[in-house]
Amino acid sequence: MARIPLGCEPVIGSLVPSKKRDYRVTNRLQEGKRPLYAVVFNFIDSRYFNVFATVGGNRVTVYQCLEGGVIAVLQSYVDEDCCGLDGISEALLEFSICFVDQKDESFYTVTWACNRDGSPFVVAGGINGIIRVIDAGHEKIDKSFVGHGDSVNEIRTQPLKPSLVVSASKDESVRLWNVHTGVCILIFAGAGGHRNEVLSVDFHPSDMYRIASCGMDNTVKIWSMKEFWPSVEKSFTWTDLPSKFPTKYVQFPVFIASVHSNYVDCNRWLGDFVLSKSVDNEIVLWEPRTKDQSPGEGTVDILQKYPVPECDIWFIKFSCDFHYNAAAIGNREGKIFVWELQTSPPSLIARLSHAQSKSPIRQTAMSFDGSTILSCCEDGTIWRWDAVSSSSSSSSSQV
Repeated sequence: MARIPLGCEPVIGSLVPSKKRDYRVTNRLQEGKRPLYAVVFNFIDSRYFNVFATVGGNRVTVYQCLEGGVIAVLQSYVDEDCCGLDGISEALLEFSICFVDQKDESFYTVTWACNRDGSPFVVAGGINGIIRVIDAGHEKIDKSFVGHGDSVNEIRTQPLKPSLVVSASKDESVRLWNVHTGVCILIFAGAGGHRNEVLSVDFHPSDMYRIASCGMDNTVKIWSMKEFWPSVEKSFTWTDLPSKFPTKYVQFPVFIASVHSNYVDCNRWLGDFVLSKSVDNEIVLWEPRTKDQSPGEGTVDILQKYPVPECDIWFIKFSCDFHYNAAAIGNREGKIFVWELQTSPPSLIARLSHAQSKSPIRQTAMSFDGSTILSCCEDGTIWRWDAVSSSSSSSSSQV
């Protein structure tokens, strides 16, 4: 277990906005009555940087951000057992595909991936533990991954190999999948694994071997796939049934950190540093210092803290733009805090609010360059905020 050394005081950011960039509301959509738990832009393919997906209830929906604040509905995938479309006009939907074998699905997470031919995939999971791989390019369900024994809380895509996705589950495991061949490559669980629900997971941006996971056991664990990389390579050429693939167990992480004293529900790599949040109204930036000779041990150097008032309920996730220049996070009162990540001390770029946005924001999505911020809310709404020029900043909806 990593220890926090004495004498290393973190730098805490000020909640006075720098107003380096102002945003205003340009759209609000009522997708349905059910909570929306995830929203994510497609950073995998430059043709689709303005396309995003949301999940909530038994529906996965694909949208496109257009000029002037317009949001166009492109596709929607709905469980056949749902009762209507909860407010989305059927005329707006290009098509609907049914998940015929599951009832009462509630999706919690969604990510973008792609097949080896470049076709965009939308990958979603939720309460049933089954991961759906949707071929958005050909408008069909491509695969369903069965393996997790309980809810799937987060799915993330390997940016350097976007056919690889990793999933975090309530069953206390993390699994690595290949969306091209449909195989489960690795299972991160066992003697050194999580001891409660895994809530979040993320791939290292440049080190293909590393992932970080966190959860209800209050820890962040860093895992290495280096020893198991031959299995990853084998997954791309596998032609037999996916169930016959020799899935390997990774039982011991290379680093375990207790940075928080409560549930850790979101973690993201920032270079070799880690951003993580719990239910204590802040995001923490820290550096894991591993001991090569003692796997799992080391020290944690807490570098900076980004305050987020009224963010004391779990399952609220932050997002970053493509280059990790900024992070946006919502809170339980419907407000958004936009923090600059490349400065010390931390600088609050903007604090966003609107009189009609009062519902908890479960997740945000920042566009490629950070000029658009989306939020999905407990009340089934999607909010779009766009950056405005300094000359028109007086009309921005900031607190």
